[in-house]
Amino acid sequence: MSESPHLRFFPYEEPYPNQREAMDRVANALSRGQDVLFEGAPGTGKTLSALVPALEHARENDRTVVITTNVHQQMRQFVEDARAITRTEPIRAVVFRGKSSMCHIGVDYQECQTLRDATRSMVETESEKRELEQRQRELLAESREGDAGAAEAREAVMDELDDLEAELDDLEAANVCERYRNNLTRDTDGFFEWLFEDVRTPDDVYEYAEERDLCGYELLKEGMEGVDLVVCNYHHLLDPNIREQFFRWIDRDPSEVITVFDEAHNVEDAAREHASRSLTENTLDAALEELADSDDSRAEPAENVLSAFRDALVDAYDDALGFAARESVGEGWEDVSIANDDRRDDLTLAFLERYEGRGIDAELELAVQLGKAIDEEYERAYREGEATSRAECRTLQAARFVSTWMEEGTALGQYPVVSVRRDGGTDEVYGRAELYTCIPRSVTSALFEEVAASVLMSATLRPFDVTEDVLGVEDAATLAYGMGYPAENRRTFAVDTPPLFASERNDPETQEAVAGLLRDAIRFTPGNTLVFFPSYGEAERYHERLGGDGGLAGADLGSLYLDGSGEDEEALRRRFVASDDAALFTSLWGTLAEGVSFDGDDARTVVVVGVPYPHLSDRMEAVQDAYDRAFADRDRARDPGWAYAVEIPTVRKTRQAIGRVIRGPDDFGVRILADRRYTTADMGKYSVRGAFPPEEREELLDIDPEKLKFAMLNFYGDHDAYEGSPPQP
Repeated sequence: MSESPHLRFFPYEEPYPNQREAMDRVANALSRGQDVLFEGAPGTGKTLSALVPALEHARENDRTVVITTNVHQQMRQFVEDARAITRTEPIRAVVFRGKSSMCHIGVDYQECQTLRDATRSMVETESEKRELEQRQRELLAESREGDAGAAEAREAVMDELDDLEAELDDLEAANVCERYRNNLTRDTDGFFEWLFEDVRTPDDVYEYAEERDLCGYELLKEGMEGVDLVVCNYHHLLDPNIREQFFRWIDRDPSEVITVFDEAHNVEDAAREHASRSLTENTLDAALEELADSDDSRAEPAENVLSAFRDALVDAYDDALGFAARESVGEGWEDVSIANDDRRDDLTLAFLERYEGRGIDAELELAVQLGKAIDEEYERAYREGEATSRAECRTLQAARFVSTWMEEGTALGQYPVVSVRRDGGTDEVYGRAELYTCIPRSVTSALFEEVAASVLMSATLRPFDVTEDVLGVEDAATLAYGMGYPAENRRTFAVDTPPLFASERNDPETQEAVAGLLRDAIRFTPGNTLVFFPSYGEAERYHERLGGDGGLAGADLGSLYLDGSGEDEEALRRRFVASDDAALFTSLWGTLAEGVSFDGDDARTVVVVGVPYPHLSDRMEAVQDAYDRAFADRDRARDPGWAYAVEIPTVRKTRQAIGRVIRGPDDFGVRILADRRYTTADMGKYSVRGAFPPEEREELLDIDPEKLKFAMLNFYGDHDAYEGSPPQP
């Protein structure tokens, strides 16, 4: 039996268990133009299972594969896999990153665009001038030989040259980018030869360009046309405007693109973030200042409508806050409630009450028109050197947002929000209006419809029907592979500790029970223990209870490391895995909970303390309500809002955390879920055991807290994991 043709792109000797079958099934789905939802246990080779058949399909059908993630660790893994593939079957691969991180001169996107246009105009004009100079020399020679027609033609050329000289004088006074100019005027073939000799990272490209005084970002864009593989971040695909440009850069119609989303359980939140729109009070103030300086006849109606919205925003958060709450506002954005069940939100009502004019729609249209005119003037001034930076038109931003607010504020899945924060410099409180998108398929469904096919993969993508509903994926092929490694190499315990409800976390008995469990888990682990909590605050609480201060907590517990919201988590991870007998306390909502491997001795035991429900807020209630209305016909035992918005994402978060350990066939370890809600005890709506996939539920072993140490002692003893005598119970 001949091997599948896609295996020519497989860079290693032997696939993992199930990997060969997964590659065949993905290949078959792509040949049918079918999307794929692919769940595979951590460490089972999902990336290559998707990438290998996608590359074969793209090679045979003249398409490009775009693989994307929002996890930095996975981005590095993609680069390693792509480099391995090129040594087996050469491919042209590009690793792409946003302009802000690759710019050598530190300008924003709009400034860069204006600089680029001005620079290209200058280079093209200089080139045209050289051609005309050459032409006039030829005509001069011909006229000296007595050609009267040549003399007349030369006069016309000289007139054109005079015009070009004047144009160049203007351009030389303009702002240009010397690095981009070098791109256009030098021979850069060497860059593209270097680029495709291997898989280069954006940092590699930046260094190459920095040494040669070139613009690496623009060179990289030029090198993307028709490549086999592009590695990039989510926003290049999830932001509709960026996606349109991105496909132009790779010179592909969407129907010629195969997308592969890694850690695809994160697409929901990422798409929601890209779809949501906001406008701050400061931007409104800047827009009104802009209009005050304008003598255009449209300035008055524009100012009328935007000032009414600005004052209504202040009214809305003042009424919601009151004096005491206003004094407690910090420097981070905090939502205030403005939504109403039976009418428009408080901001809209205040706007309608304050507005006096000739019609909101008409005056907003005039504001948008004027904003476009002001924006064009800003670009002209920067391009021609009259301004040192490219200003953004706040009037245009504000008018477009207010128009959207009025048009879409009542649409299904759009939730109006007002937030406040304190300015650290002035100590003043100011506000922000936001249209929060509850259902992300409004962004993602168009993407999945227009590309040739997509593979969405994750260790925690099930239930597949929920993923299809939320993201707008239609009739996808579904693949699910559990951990193919020996079952005797792992134990997964559901420990009957008190449920760590928010209302009970301060209970002394609950804290003592959890602390006792953690002592046992750490003591009876022959090596490192990874401990996840619902928040950094809870991690700090139990780190302190067990005596941790970043150093030794006692000979029986070893070193206790504490993660925090401002911590350099990669540096902390390196210190932790370099230890032999340590525990790391962190949050389930931090970056160490997914996309990071703790192989072998890096961590033997992982503990998840509590159930990491998202913070229950007005936004979360709005998401639940939107899902309830959008998916009311779905056949689910519980209400779809709770299941889609709360329970399923929570269990995915837990499953991601326990997947940080046991990453290979020879690895072994213990996974502990510490909360009664994980057990078979009846906790009503809050029981989460039933939300785990069937094969994972079967592995969950209920155990009393006091018996955990004996179970761990037996398991690790069977694996001869203790050096010397095991700890005494």
